[in-house]
Amino acid sequence: MRISVIGCGYLGAVHSACMASLGHDVVGIDVDRDKVEALSNALPPFFEPRLPELLETQTAAGRLTYSTDISATAAARVHFIAVGTPQQFNQHAADLSYVHQAVDALVPYLAPGDLVVGKSTVPVGTARQIAATISRRCPEATLVWNPEFLREGFAVQDTLIPNRLVYGLPDDDRVGWSDQAGHAARAGQTAQAGTSANGTRENAQSMLDAVYQHALANGCPRLVMDYETAELVKVSANAFLATKISFINAMSEVCEAAGADVSMLSDAIGYDDRIGRKFLNAGLGFGGGCLPKDIRAFMARADELGAEQALTFLREVDSINMRRRARMVDLTRQACGGSLLGKRVAVLGLAFKPDSDDVRDSPALNVAAQLQLQGAAVTATDPEATANAAQRFPELNYAETTAEAVEDADVVLVLTEWQQYRSLDPAWLSGQVARTEVVDGRNCLDGEAWRAAGWTYRALGRPELPAAVPAPA
Repeated sequence: MRISVIGCGYLGAVHSACMASLGHDVVGIDVDRDKVEALSNALPPFFEPRLPELLETQTAAGRLTYSTDISATAAARVHFIAVGTPQQFNQHAADLSYVHQAVDALVPYLAPGDLVVGKSTVPVGTARQIAATISRRCPEATLVWNPEFLREGFAVQDTLIPNRLVYGLPDDDRVGWSDQAGHAARAGQTAQAGTSANGTRENAQSMLDAVYQHALANGCPRLVMDYETAELVKVSANAFLATKISFINAMSEVCEAAGADVSMLSDAIGYDDRIGRKFLNAGLGFGGGCLPKDIRAFMARADELGAEQALTFLREVDSINMRRRARMVDLTRQACGGSLLGKRVAVLGLAFKPDSDDVRDSPALNVAAQLQLQGAAVTATDPEATANAAQRFPELNYAETTAEAVEDADVVLVLTEWQQYRSLDPAWLSGQVARTEVVDGRNCLDGEAWRAAGWTYRALGRPELPAAVPAPA
């Protein structure tokens, strides 16, 4: 297949490289010349495992190119829309301007039989609007909504080996038209073209099947549905994950009040297969460029639809998530003896999750910044995210290595659960710091091992573990 991908940010860059690796001829389109030049030279503008190798092999093979010229899409038959949908300034709603701009730019280059595939995360009802635009200006092109389910750090794997494929296909009598006149016009065009709405659905499904033939041949489930349901799949999944994370963080607050251990609680309830252990890790909560803004946009869209009461619980989900950051600052203050003024704080981890350099709405960076603003002398480090963090909060002191970050620290915070922080040797670390105080913001350390090495261990939702007292000689 000849494919175009409009928008080469995180989603589009990964999708274009992966589609090329499956044997398709792919052109990626973006308005950012620097980004296009970097991708053309196999240099992704963000950290994602396996992506540099894919870019290098596929650009060298000639199957993958990038351009700022939208006319380069004219040779493609399948066009993926992968632009961002950020949160509007001072509002919860999603900003869809990039989506509509991409569609408007693409439409003049569509040919009869082309397939436009929406991958951006959008409020329910957006696909119907886009289908109307396409139908008015290129009636023989078809829109399919095909949401993405990528996890940062695993995006290449999730694209090449998806756990499901969702197709939102046009239906018989509503595709792209919001009035009877439009519907009648489409009916006339359909008759003239000698095809049917069902035929359009079947052709669209067949074309997308050809794109994903490798995954389908390996047994990936394919779910075919209407536009609205397909749009809701992505935001509903994100809302559920956010709710599960905030639930265990709410239990973390109760555990702290009761003197219980939230990690043991998570293990115990996770054995119930109706609940499951995944996403029951209490800590700083969720962040990044997707989950927070997607649940807020979901709430905003529900308000517009008159279904605001259905999602009121998401407001508390969001509130719980933000409270974890303030609680982490409180724990750090306690570890510093009640005051942060002048205290040397080492922050290990700045990305919102490991295996990523993404600091958008990062709880780790937010906590580091709050500590600095409240008088602490913060030195922060991260394997991949220090440069991005420095752009967003240059007031912090940044270190290249763990050893530099913890030197003479009064307290060490683990805020992103990178494997190299999880596996730190507390005995070695005790020789680098001024005071052996650690606060585990992700419940990812072995508290007893740190206590045995002479550290006072604190964590969200767990009882404090004072340093072990050496046995008498």
